[in-house]
Amino acid sequence: MLEQLKERVCKANKLLPRNNLSLFSWGSVSGIDREQGLMVIKPAGASFEKLVPKSMSVVDMSGKLVEGSPPSVDTLIHLELYRSFPTIGGVTHTHSKWATIMSQIGLDIPVYGAVHAEYFYGDIPCTKPLTNDQIHKDYARETGLAVVRALYEKKLTPERVGACLVASHGPFTWGATELVAVQNAIVLEEVSMSAWHTMQMPIKIGKIPQTMLDEHFFTRNSKQQPSGQIPNVV
Repeated sequence: MLEQLKERVCKANKLLPRNNLSLFSWGSVSGIDREQGLMVIKPAGASFEKLVPKSMSVVDMSGKLVEGSPPSVDTLIHLELYRSFPTIGGVTHTHSKWATIMSQIGLDIPVYGAVHAEYFYGDIPCTKPLTNDQIHKDYARETGLAVVRALYEKKLTPERVGACLVASHGPFTWGATELVAVQNAIVLEEVSMSAWHTMQMPIKIGKIPQTMLDEHFFTRNSKQQPSGQIPNVV
């Protein structure tokens, strides 16, 4: 079942430790087959080095295991993003160093420079902290909804800003495929490191001018010029 998708998602997961985005079994990459309504994701607690395609977890859109080992504890977060962002095909979650630092600070990442501008059209948002009621109610689903809400409230689209920081937790990225989601995680880590150091300057640093943001983003992403749909909070 979904053998090609399992192979792609397996390879995408292995890219996390190879790009210094993950230690031990931290993090997960998923991919979705929207026609069948099934998601493939890294199994819970699985070592990246020992992952093989046949060991990947397959779940339906409710999170019910269809095939393989029990799925990642982040499964319901991934599923909430797929439900809310219908154009994406892959999701990545890591606890990479610099993006996690920014998540723990709880601030959006301003678009200071060209690399950020080429991949993300504007600031990368950070969610509001979850309330005690949200944590006790359904921690995973509420975390996913917090990501959706962060984009919605800042009038961002998932096609143009493929990343979000979850306050006191870590980063989530997404894209048209699982490899694009991983690529966004790699770029986010670099952008987070640069932004943190920029913020340490004793002078006020302004954001990149809008004209430069437009030039860098739309030159690299010419197919994305039409406005994407702003996600709805379910």
